[in-house]
Parts: sequence; structure tokens; C-alpha cells
Amino acid sequence: MELDEELERCREWIEAALEYSGGTYLFEDVVNQVKSGMLQFWPAPDACAVTEIITYPRKKVLHIFLAGGNMDTLIDMNDSAERFAKLNDCTGVSLAGRPGWAKILNKKGWSPSYVTLGKDI
Repeated sequence: MELDEELERCREWIEAALEYSGGTYLFEDVVNQVKSGMLQFWPAPDACAVTEIITYPRKKVLHIFLAGGNMDTLIDMNDSAERFAKLNDCTGVSLAGRPGWAKILNKKGWSPSYVTLGKDI
């Protein structure tokens, strides 16, 4: 299946996750950045994720930007994401999302790193 078709197939999950992004992206923005290589798209039959590699001055991290669909499938994608991160010289993985992710991902060794707050002005 072509990239455009896969992105469109996963559109509902991506847009549902974007509702928690603080208005920073639209679906079209995600598509454009996936196509340009700035974001990585992880489709599965019943779920998908979108990641980005963030390079800080002292650390490189694979950040899970968006995820939606079947929760068990998303959790199963954890090992692949970690392998991808290591292959790209990342020393960590991060995720920003709803608080419920902490409870689900702690079984895979994740723990809260910080709290992110926001305010529109």
C-alpha cells in the first residue's frame, strides 16, 4: 500500500490523537512532515504511531508524538520503536500524551519524567 493510502487509512487515529496536541498540527501538517522525513510513520493493521527524533545538546531521543488505535498493538510496537531509536543513536524514548499512558506503559519500564502544562494566550 502506498504511503498516502496508509496515512489516509490511519487518518481517524491520527486526528483523534491530534486533539491532544494543543492545536499545533493538522492532519495535513503531519502528512507533509512524514513525507519530508521530519516525522516517522508507524502503521499497523489496527493502530498507528508517529514519531520524531529530537536532538538536544546532550541527548538524542525518539519522541512518540502521536499514537492511536488498538492499545495492545501500540504497546507491542514498543520494542520496535526502541530498536529504531538505538539504530538512530538515540539514548532515550519519550512520549507526550494523556495521563493514562503512564499507567499502561509502566509495565514496559516507562516512568513519568516531567509534567507539561500549557495555556493559550
